[in-house]
Amino acid sequence: MAETASPSSPIPVVDFGKFLTGTAEEKKEVASEIDEAFRNVGFVYLKNHGVDKKRVDECFEWSSKFFALPTATKLLAPHPPGGSHHRGFSGLGVEKVSQHVFSDAEIAALRAVPDVKESFESGNTTDASQPNIWLPEPALPGFRAFMESFFTDCAGLVHLVLDALSLALDVPEPGLSPTHMESLFQLRLLHYPALPKRLLEEQSKSRIAAHSDFGTLTLLFQDAVGGLEVQDPAVPGTFRPAPPIEGAVLVNVGDLMERWSNERWRSTVHRVGAPPAVPGSGEGGGEEICKPRYSIPFFATADMETVIEALPGCWGEDRPKKFEPVTAWGYVQMRMAALYS
Repeated sequence: MAETASPSSPIPVVDFGKFLTGTAEEKKEVASEIDEAFRNVGFVYLKNHGVDKKRVDECFEWSSKFFALPTATKLLAPHPPGGSHHRGFSGLGVEKVSQHVFSDAEIAALRAVPDVKESFESGNTTDASQPNIWLPEPALPGFRAFMESFFTDCAGLVHLVLDALSLALDVPEPGLSPTHMESLFQLRLLHYPALPKRLLEEQSKSRIAAHSDFGTLTLLFQDAVGGLEVQDPAVPGTFRPAPPIEGAVLVNVGDLMERWSNERWRSTVHRVGAPPAVPGSGEGGGEEICKPRYSIPFFATADMETVIEALPGCWGEDRPKKFEPVTAWGYVQMRMAALYS
């Protein structure tokens, strides 16, 4: 049985190195452990995942450099209005994460409590549907080249995880990876500025509200600050910490994969709140301040016209299909529109 991240966390830690270089039996064992984690929690930590730690550290360094730029400079790569073209820089409070909320009135009510974060989105250089929006090269020399290469690192890991899931379900060769062949993925840099803990506790501000992801899989690299929480599958409404683990990547199931697996795998609600340890500031300790936080999520989804319906082995007489078929692109665009309405 896989270890968990901490006594208070339900998320297992799996050694993915055995899938990358192990025997057929070891690969099957790792695939089974990931399958079990996704069935029970919807999240898993992968250590020895193959993305060089130096590369991850360098990405955090580039993220820090980008968000330290003046706002006017960051806005030289502006996120277009709406959510259909999800690329470029979004400033504080522009995006509001929601959970299956689509009406204008409901979205407006959610926006009364803004998400205090800023982001930069980029994707595959070959994705003609959502071309990347970059800063002029002199504004941050080397930024574009690194982000394009790091995208390739992360995309490779997504395809390996898909191979493991294919093994877990006995999906016939070539498995699930070809359904993501165009790698229409999104590499996101996130920065949560420092703010008083009180504002989060009284819910006048949020970092990221409770939500599920809406693609197939998400990779997440976290800094050491913490604050990510995952809903306890056994106690809905109760959130458990998902602390950063040095050298590990956190992987979770998105809504499309939950539909695809006919709810075999969970798309679990999660949020970002106050870090577990918050130092005081000012004379005599002062008001408690949440440290700034950086994270790097990488969102995967299937190719646009892929029809998402129950996979073989995930339905039958004792487990009927629970969802109508939907194309990957149609579902993701519906969810994206709610973020930027």
